[in-house]
Amino acid sequence: MNVRQFTSEAYPLSARGRAWQDLLETLHLQSDWETRAPETFASGMIRGEGDGLVLARLTAAAQILSPMLPNPRLLMGIVPLDAGIEIRTANGPLLVGAGSLAVLPMDGQWSLELDNSVRLMVMSISEAMTLGELTGRKSIGEPKAVPSEGLTAILVNLVETASDAMETLSAVEWQSLEQAVSRLFLTIIVEAETTDTAKTPSHAALLHRVTLTIEQKLHDTELTLGRIARAEGISERYLQKLFEQNRESFSHYLRERRLQRARAALISLGEIRTPVADVAFNCGFGDAANFSRLFKERFGLPPGAFRAQHSDRLGETTNAEQRGWPIKALGNKNQQRLSAIDGLDAGSAEPAGGAETSSDHHLPVNAGHIHWGYFSRSLRPVLEIRSGDRVVVETLSQHASDAPDIMIRGDAAAEEIFHWTKDKKVVDRRGAGPIDASVFGRGAGEGFGVHICTGPIYIHDAEPGDLVEVRIEDMVPRPSSSPGHEGRYFGSNVAAWWGYQYNDLIQNPKPRENITIYEIFADGETEGFAEALYSYRWPGITDPSGIMHKTYDYPGVPVGADDVEIRPSPLKGVRIPLRPHFGVIALAPREAGPVDSVPPAYFGGNLDNWRLGKGSGVYLPVSVPGALLSIGDPHAAQGDGELAGTAIECSMTGRFSVILHKKGGVFADLDYPLIETPEEWVLTGFSHPNYLAEFGSKGQGEVYAKSSLDLAMKDAFRKARRFLMSVHDLDEDEAVSVISAAVDFGVTQVVDGNWGVHAIIKKSIFTA
Repeated sequence: MNVRQFTSEAYPLSARGRAWQDLLETLHLQSDWETRAPETFASGMIRGEGDGLVLARLTAAAQILSPMLPNPRLLMGIVPLDAGIEIRTANGPLLVGAGSLAVLPMDGQWSLELDNSVRLMVMSISEAMTLGELTGRKSIGEPKAVPSEGLTAILVNLVETASDAMETLSAVEWQSLEQAVSRLFLTIIVEAETTDTAKTPSHAALLHRVTLTIEQKLHDTELTLGRIARAEGISERYLQKLFEQNRESFSHYLRERRLQRARAALISLGEIRTPVADVAFNCGFGDAANFSRLFKERFGLPPGAFRAQHSDRLGETTNAEQRGWPIKALGNKNQQRLSAIDGLDAGSAEPAGGAETSSDHHLPVNAGHIHWGYFSRSLRPVLEIRSGDRVVVETLSQHASDAPDIMIRGDAAAEEIFHWTKDKKVVDRRGAGPIDASVFGRGAGEGFGVHICTGPIYIHDAEPGDLVEVRIEDMVPRPSSSPGHEGRYFGSNVAAWWGYQYNDLIQNPKPRENITIYEIFADGETEGFAEALYSYRWPGITDPSGIMHKTYDYPGVPVGADDVEIRPSPLKGVRIPLRPHFGVIALAPREAGPVDSVPPAYFGGNLDNWRLGKGSGVYLPVSVPGALLSIGDPHAAQGDGELAGTAIECSMTGRFSVILHKKGGVFADLDYPLIETPEEWVLTGFSHPNYLAEFGSKGQGEVYAKSSLDLAMKDAFRKARRFLMSVHDLDEDEAVSVISAAVDFGVTQVVDGNWGVHAIIKKSIFTA
């Protein structure tokens, strides 16, 4: 087996470009990434070499790819997975839509210019694989775009499946795949060559080509007859006559195709999560109201009602016990555009007011200062600070509703945020899902993301490429204000359906979810401890809006004393040592949001490492202007692994100092969360370190399905190796020796969708 892998985060910044080029040379491609922006994320996996098939799955950052000449490879096919691409050729640009196939001669003059991160499937075959079918041809002609239909759709699906399994295929299986892919690829090429029209094509051939161009550009709200005519090199009058000969007009044809595509999207499993306004935009309608009117005229119902008519069929195909965006429901969701239906302000993320002149700030928790279950670069900041400032931040646990009588009652801020009656829910959006709860019907946001986050905080002068250092100077539990419990501290631990144990229980009933309420004893003079007060099993609870939650699937569902059967005084004689920390410290992700708060990633987020407590800090890479710092998910105690689903979740108030490090300074190539304690560096490895780029539009569902400790361990090792090479100037052999002899690895968590393994490097081993 010859499988080569690359992930940018495994290499020091200075070595990334060369390593990426080494990988691409297997495909006989060259890139200018090293001279552009090697600090951006890129990954790839390639199998094959020599005279056979080479298959690759790439996440390519902004760069220009072109063939290496001379080239023993004959043919190349490129399939963009999430968004269309433009290939520069001698005859002008070639547009290739998402899911379509670009057929490229490897001896030709073309280049693929990427403006941002794109996921690609790439396949190339040598002349030896053509079996004589192209004998006598010096060239296969010009680059072509072949829509994903018929045989091409079969090839694209086969290659995508094969790229997912390339590591597990045996040599015999790979040989069979080579033959199948090559035969399909060649058949498609020969068919395209055979049906090519002459330089002066017939009216039918030209009209066919025009309609294909229109299909590729339906999403373009500025598409006009003139633009199509210019692209085809014909006059507008001639183009209009082509349509008239078929008793059609250009404008009517364009509107009908857009409406038909919108209709298909509204009832498609792949678009179920896409808001109606985004469906309209994706299909080329710039005005949502006009789209709704035209749709109703054409199909008899407004688009929202039309989708609702099919909700029963869609609901039967989804699984209620799903955390994160359901993979099948993501489809080609447009993540590059926000709309009012998402409940976000898509305007500038400038702070609401000017920067405070004081270097000490206090950010109280209230409904106007929090966002629940998601991160977004479009959130409006609630405070502006400067580098070196200190800020006291109040945070609430999303699990306070597990025991509202003692964790919410009497606390004005908590009562406001958790307020939910049949008539009103103060904080409606609770997660990154749709506001209309169109997938599972759980509630606004669907609970795809669960954490109450205080912020975001705008950091003056922070720009993409900088680092923000967040230091935790102190943290204390938030006291109860409930009558009879004033001044005491409480927390909740949930053994839930997303926990590691859920499908491996040995006592009945199976499966089950169990909630344990703890009292926290933290006197400030000792380590402190937690003792269990009572527990109960989740019985299935109907929320104030009338929705039954059979499992613990939506944040903030209030649990009344009459809803559950209390089991008093569990865990007699057991005291849990306190490890106060913040599970979530995050900067805004670069992707257009909302982004699920559960899986951690390059921007920080739900790290869930108990070492991120008093006296420690975390370095986070800045992705958007102002950084937009948010803090939440406070914990009183947690073990490595967080196995059952949560820690002891307990509302906390922290005092932080925030330091901005400009680009090129400390840890110049750091693009992942790095925790520092007084004695250790703690490097955070994830199953998928940049899952939003790696999986594209399906990332917020795919990451839950494809996480593993093996992948997280690999990432932690690669980051440890890179840290030792970059920061301590070791070569690779020296770094590996230190890692094996002195670095401890541990399981951070196995419940956050993107599983974590951390590497602990003791500062004391470096005597210099």
